[in-house]
Amino acid sequence: MATTCSVTEIENLLGKAGLDTPMPEFPGTNIVTNPQDIFRAYLADTLQKLVHCDRLVAYEAIQQSNVTGQGDLVIVSPRLRLKNINPKDLVSDLAHKLPRVPPFACPIADGIHLRVLSSPNTLSRLLLPYIHDRCASYGYDSSLGLADAAAPDGPKKKVIVEFSSPNMASEFSVSHLRSTLVGSYVANIHASMGWDVVKMNYLGDWGKQIGLLAAGWQRFGSEEEFAKQPLRHLLEVNHKIEELFKPEHDEVKAAKAEGKDASEMEARGLHAERDIFFKKMEDKDPEAIALWQQFRDATVKDYTSSYARLGVTFDEYSGESQFSAESVAEVEQALKEKGVYEEHDGSWMIDFSKHGAKGLSTAVARYRNGTTSYLLRDLAAALDRYKAHKFDKMIYVVADQEMHLHRVTKCLELMGRQDLAERIQHVVVAKINELPDQFKDATLLSDYLDGCHTVMQTSIDEDTEEPLFVDKTDKSVDLLGLSSLFIQDFTHKRTTPYAVDSKKMTSLVSESGAAIQNCYARLTSKLSEAPANFDYAALDYASLEVEDHAELLRIMAQYPDIAQASFKTLEPSLIIIYLLRLVDQVMVTLDGDDEQVWTDKDEANKARLALYENARQVFENGLRVLGVSPYSS
Repeated sequence: MATTCSVTEIENLLGKAGLDTPMPEFPGTNIVTNPQDIFRAYLADTLQKLVHCDRLVAYEAIQQSNVTGQGDLVIVSPRLRLKNINPKDLVSDLAHKLPRVPPFACPIADGIHLRVLSSPNTLSRLLLPYIHDRCASYGYDSSLGLADAAAPDGPKKKVIVEFSSPNMASEFSVSHLRSTLVGSYVANIHASMGWDVVKMNYLGDWGKQIGLLAAGWQRFGSEEEFAKQPLRHLLEVNHKIEELFKPEHDEVKAAKAEGKDASEMEARGLHAERDIFFKKMEDKDPEAIALWQQFRDATVKDYTSSYARLGVTFDEYSGESQFSAESVAEVEQALKEKGVYEEHDGSWMIDFSKHGAKGLSTAVARYRNGTTSYLLRDLAAALDRYKAHKFDKMIYVVADQEMHLHRVTKCLELMGRQDLAERIQHVVVAKINELPDQFKDATLLSDYLDGCHTVMQTSIDEDTEEPLFVDKTDKSVDLLGLSSLFIQDFTHKRTTPYAVDSKKMTSLVSESGAAIQNCYARLTSKLSEAPANFDYAALDYASLEVEDHAELLRIMAQYPDIAQASFKTLEPSLIIIYLLRLVDQVMVTLDGDDEQVWTDKDEANKARLALYENARQVFENGLRVLGVSPYSS
């Protein structure tokens, strides 16, 4: 059977559809990964011949339409840069002159825009085998991950994506939750575009706070309770010791605010106990390390289970504890050699205001008792990661860390490691402002996941009118609830704060994960009687020229453009907006076909089933890149 996996094969198919071949070429087009580039190239070639402008100008005057029913491609007339011609008059003139031959249908004049529809017959003949040939890779361009674009069989570019990164024995906050959701997407979209991805969870498992936890364990720890619920018990211990520590902490803070020397205060009580234990950790004291390792192992084990339920995996559970002494020494030596490292009252620090970064203030790198700071450990970690992975890019997906990450990159620059500083990217995620009652007492990741299950079950029990195409097993309810968590987050831009609305999140009729999964389930149920394989050369494509089917085809053709735009901006909301358009059109088309007799013996129905099978594939690709598992019965 003929395929569409090469330029030659695509041109053979286009020739059979009545188009001139070889097809016109333009810089930046990739017809093997994006079918819209085929139509763009033909339209730009025709446009250039009609108005006699530069070929590249003609190509760049064309943009994708995001309005259902308002064309596939849009010619923006001012972009043609034609002098002494009214843009609206130009559109009117082009509307009459544009040939009504494949691959285009009748254009629509719309002010300064000319909206151009692709011919449904041409589009269906090209698109269905095109998607079928690519399956899970449809929409993605693996060449974007090549270290050398001229060497398709060569090595890939590598990216480290650090996300989630909770602190040991501390609450899993909504900021950690959003970092987990967005970070999973960032890793997935890079992998889809051909990058070698290392997913890293950088645990807050080192520092003075662990010394304080150890002091709490001596007072409140229970091996029996720890064996039952390790993370919850550590959290309880931590809360209790922090309550005891608060008066001391407030006293020291007040003294420093008044300009007093607080060193004597810090040399007694819980301050001293905390610092002594942390110093033992840094000195590799066997007992201190054994207790720390017990806490860390339990933390990783518990979180791994919760992440798996969410569908998130990590390649490395790194952490502040994983830095090497060699890299710490390398950082400090470089800072000293560059004249950046300053000693003050026994501590070593960096005054960024002296080095062109006043907004970064002053930061301690090593405390007076010789222990390392968060900043010093992160700098050492950056060196360690580059030595281990030789990454091309390292992305931090975190909230509330802008100052810290600016300090990291500035320090690398001051150390003479501009090469590393330029590889670091901070993907900002805004806060979740408000949680519904079902989530307000959540302290662990598992609590949020249980809350999703509860609100989803309530929604299903209360909504008895909306047809449900998924079963009501605990597994399916869990999937719908977790899908709703992802989708509600991604309906907002990642830099936009929002409040979680449990009713909207789990509604079967709104823009929710539950509604999307319900549509996907309905679509797959229609395919239960589809043949195992379709003969794409023999399908009745003329039967797909009905407007609902044609519009569904047009939306399906747009996915590669959407995926690439999402990759460039690292904005998952673009894919959600697209999927919601796809859902709406799938539902409209299914409603129109419901009275049909579904049998693979009827040629028209075979074509419709092939359309739905490929729509299902596009649907699945969009869900998976977001980190959402499609429903399966």
